[in-house]
Amino acid sequence: MSTTEEVAKKREPKEPLFSKKNKKLVTEPLGDNNPVTVQILGICSALAITVQIEQAFWMSVSVLFVLIAGNVVISALRNLIPSRIRIIAQLVIAATLVIIVDEVLKAYVPDVSEKLSVFVGLIITNCILMGRFEAFAMANKPWPSALDAVGNGLGYAWVLMVVSFVRELLGSGKLWGANIFGSNLPGEESGLYAMGYMNNNMMILPPMALIVIGIIIWVQRYRNRALIEE
Repeated sequence: MSTTEEVAKKREPKEPLFSKKNKKLVTEPLGDNNPVTVQILGICSALAITVQIEQAFWMSVSVLFVLIAGNVVISALRNLIPSRIRIIAQLVIAATLVIIVDEVLKAYVPDVSEKLSVFVGLIITNCILMGRFEAFAMANKPWPSALDAVGNGLGYAWVLMVVSFVRELLGSGKLWGANIFGSNLPGEESGLYAMGYMNNNMMILPPMALIVIGIIIWVQRYRNRALIEE
């Protein structure tokens, strides 16, 4: 590189940490480029662990951590990872982070860890993770990769939280284990249950998660017709 080129490179304005381009990395996955409702990724866990909002919260936190840490590590190592073994390297990094998450959940929230069961381990197969590792982290610097992970992780999280909110509230009359509609214990009914309200047991079945996600997708496409595929 010539001296002139080096001087010109030094004079290039440094991109702000929260430039318009970087902000889009966080905001777009929350809406019009959501990994679940637009890209249709990560659907399996959205169906399986959204019976209770507490499980959805911890799964969201787990995926967010693995996605951010994985994107940053892979981005930092992208120039050192040989292209032909990049997928293996990505899997090793993801598996290591998932093991850390699993051990932390077992130590601090064992009840949730037991309920999430194998789905914590299956984070490694989450298409959102591998998609962001391969499509973004391998081609960008650590900071944009971290923002991309935050955006996609939060985009995944809000869908899980909404689905679990609806399913737990209508399926069991509770939120995070707390009675919302009153007590439905036989002989001790109170609140809505005292007026004859009954829980909709269908809401705790996996197909209802698919229906709720379908409603979210329909609303999103109704509001933004550009998302409707030809």
